[in-house]
Amino acid sequence: MADGAVNFLLEKVTTILMQEASLLGDSQNDVEAIKLELEIMRSCIRDAERKRLKSELVETWVRQVREVAQKVESVLDEYVYYKDMEGDRKGLKTLVQDMIKAPMHMSRRRKVNTKLQKLRAEVQEVCERRKRYTFEEKTEEESRGVRNASIDWWLRQEEVSMFVDEDEIVGMGDNKEKVMKWLTEDDPRRMVISVVGMGGLGKTTLVTKVYNDQAIQRYFDCWAWVSVSQTNGVEELLRSMIKKLLGAKHETIPSDLGLMTYRELVEMLIEYLHKKRYVIILDDVWNILLWSKIRCAFPENGLGSRVIFTTRNDNIAKSVGPGKHILHLEPLGEDDSWALFCRKAFWSDSGHCCPVELDKLAQMITKKCEGLPLAIVAIGGLMRSRNQTAVEWRKIYDSLNWELSNNPVLESVKGILSMSFNDLPFYLKHCFLYCCVFRDGYQIKRKKLIRLWVAEGFIMERKGITMEEVAEEYLMELSLRSMIQVTETNDTGRVKTFRVHDVMRELAMTTSKNDNFCSTYDGTEDRIVSKAQRLSVYNRGENVGLCSSLSRHLRAFFVFQVETNSAFSMNGILSSFKLLKVLDLEAVSVGEIPKSIVGLFNLRYLNLRGTDINKLPQSIQRLRNLQTLDVRNTHLEKLPSGISSIPRLRHLLLGHSKGSNLNFGLRVPAEITKITRLQTLALIEAEEELIEKVGNLTELKRLDITKLKPCDGPTLCSSIEKMTGLQRLSITPSTESDELVLERLSCPPLFLQKLALVGKLSRLPPWLESLSNLTHLYLSCSSIGEDIDMLSSIQTLPFLAYLELKNACKCRFLHFTAGGFPKLNKMKLVELTKLVALRLEKGTLPSIKELNLIRCLEMRSTLQGIQYLTSLQKLHLEEMPAEMIDKLLGDEFTNVQNIKVRIL
Repeated sequence: MADGAVNFLLEKVTTILMQEASLLGDSQNDVEAIKLELEIMRSCIRDAERKRLKSELVETWVRQVREVAQKVESVLDEYVYYKDMEGDRKGLKTLVQDMIKAPMHMSRRRKVNTKLQKLRAEVQEVCERRKRYTFEEKTEEESRGVRNASIDWWLRQEEVSMFVDEDEIVGMGDNKEKVMKWLTEDDPRRMVISVVGMGGLGKTTLVTKVYNDQAIQRYFDCWAWVSVSQTNGVEELLRSMIKKLLGAKHETIPSDLGLMTYRELVEMLIEYLHKKRYVIILDDVWNILLWSKIRCAFPENGLGSRVIFTTRNDNIAKSVGPGKHILHLEPLGEDDSWALFCRKAFWSDSGHCCPVELDKLAQMITKKCEGLPLAIVAIGGLMRSRNQTAVEWRKIYDSLNWELSNNPVLESVKGILSMSFNDLPFYLKHCFLYCCVFRDGYQIKRKKLIRLWVAEGFIMERKGITMEEVAEEYLMELSLRSMIQVTETNDTGRVKTFRVHDVMRELAMTTSKNDNFCSTYDGTEDRIVSKAQRLSVYNRGENVGLCSSLSRHLRAFFVFQVETNSAFSMNGILSSFKLLKVLDLEAVSVGEIPKSIVGLFNLRYLNLRGTDINKLPQSIQRLRNLQTLDVRNTHLEKLPSGISSIPRLRHLLLGHSKGSNLNFGLRVPAEITKITRLQTLALIEAEEELIEKVGNLTELKRLDITKLKPCDGPTLCSSIEKMTGLQRLSITPSTESDELVLERLSCPPLFLQKLALVGKLSRLPPWLESLSNLTHLYLSCSSIGEDIDMLSSIQTLPFLAYLELKNACKCRFLHFTAGGFPKLNKMKLVELTKLVALRLEKGTLPSIKELNLIRCLEMRSTLQGIQYLTSLQKLHLEEMPAEMIDKLLGDEFTNVQNIKVRIL
């Protein structure tokens, strides 16, 4: 992890040298020297990692590198802040002020220069220490010998899994049958099958059971199993495959096999396989390019040959074969998890029964494993070796984090799961560990985490796309690598929330603490002794500011407060941690923001959502590095004028909902439109000057605007046309009876994906049908007349996945024609007071999965043509006429018998 810290720091130093070289003055030589030393440190760390040098000396030096890198980062942040304060002032008045303050500026520069000189010496000393105390190194031959003698047993999955008893396999029956079917189905083409899932789910065990099945052995002419993670390079992999194929048939292995080139090895495999029906298992594949390098060795012989991959990376599975032959393993269910745990933890003449006095603890431990077979088996074995008393079991449960990291019995769990983390590129390691700031079981929101990553500086800029878009790619990569578990997606399949598996999180927490990356505090200790750069507080956050042992270099502070009755004081935090980048106090009992908050010159992310604040200090403009300000659901009514002078602001999240159709925004100064980097502006109140200038925000991705007057509609349309990158738009009038005048929007944003229009419409805007990238549409209080075809202009939208119509029209019939709404996944029809019936033609709504009908009180007839909705899975009926429900569940029940119907 020090490698990652140094990499990010090098990015920062390089940026400073490129952008501010002229302002560095006497400090330039110091910064350049620090950069060169850090480059050497990074190379040494990578070299030690590549050689697998694991000694106390190496770990001590790496820790010192990490600590000095943190000091360098702090001084550079201070330097950039002061330079920014001095360099972004204009006008005669400020010139006079600067002349008066010149001595103070000079004093600050001298202080920073002195710190940089001392740091240069400290960095050089750490680097020299590496030379004085040489790391223990082995020759290539010695390293290979040590490797063969002490190779971790969990990497020998091929050998270990061969001897797993069939009665120890729990919850794999259906998956085994599916793989067996794919292997033996009547398809002469060579088929590539992938088994995907996070480490420890039993991929190798499952495939082993299939591989060893006698029916499979009889069906294929030859077979081979190769553990890819244990081979070095493609040539070694091909040699291993040849040995396995020949060895299975007791055939002679060529004596010169070790000398054969890549081409000779491929030719030998083709010659051997081209007339045989073969099955090859490639277990534990990590490299996405592997298949492209070896696929030529597997001939397409028309005999029904098969290749099976096991991998933790969904991208690898997608790159080697069609999706219909990818098996995604899921954690075991509660019953199977309990059965497996009891089988491993208890043994008596009467069977694997849990003693009554241990039942509660055993259930808690099993739940902690979250269906991960590897963890259940290993921890169950550990519990079996301990005294069967509640006191002993409670001690193990409370110290499970330590046990996972230090107990040899659980080495298999640590080893297998750590491989996934170690395989991450450096830029993803920080991002993954950041998930540890959220408490266990927490549903992490995609948007929030992305903004936090950007604020922390984890995201490397890429030409042509925003850092938020790069961060979304990082998040997707973590998901594809099975490092995180997606818990909720939207109607287009995009991730909304996710979490980290509890066992994986426990191991990540250990790494985080060892690397001083982050720590947690739950109030059970009187003091915190930590050099952690990030701290998460649970329950008793009000006392943390008094903990003088906390690092003054703290970069992020989170409070997850459950005891909402206790007040929280910010004064201790603001006085102690001047280098904070992130301050997250969501839903904490904070009533006032002290003026001293502006002393957090490094602050980039400020979350006050759900607090009791009613104003922000006028001096907030001094938070010049602030990127995200979230004050949703507070008592704020307006923002101070100084908000417009925060040059790096990217996301401004305002307003609150009263539980009705209308969301209530905040008044913001029109000068906010000078912040050219702004991407999110939600919710704001419409004012004449503001809506005229909002078009200047050409980088805006989201705009939510309320209290729009009919006379201001054309002006807003002109502004929206300038925001070509807009992806999300919500417009609400002052009252539900006010009309939205939006016809003037002749050229809507091309990439608009989500649109919400709340207010009266004489008809649907004509530009709506041109929104070819629209995925979500919400229309409320539109009250469009019954003589207008409500659906004709929107049913051809090619990517529309979600549609909600709430009191949107007065029509008596909604006619869904064949081919209409090709991608619609979910539809909600709410309070359509005149609606009598839906007419569904065959071929309409081909992708619909969920249909909601709510308070459509005149709809007494059934859904005409619902039998044509072959993809429909859920039908939700709420406060609908009893006559309609009786028909649906009576004479026409056959039309919905395969659909989950919910009636409220």
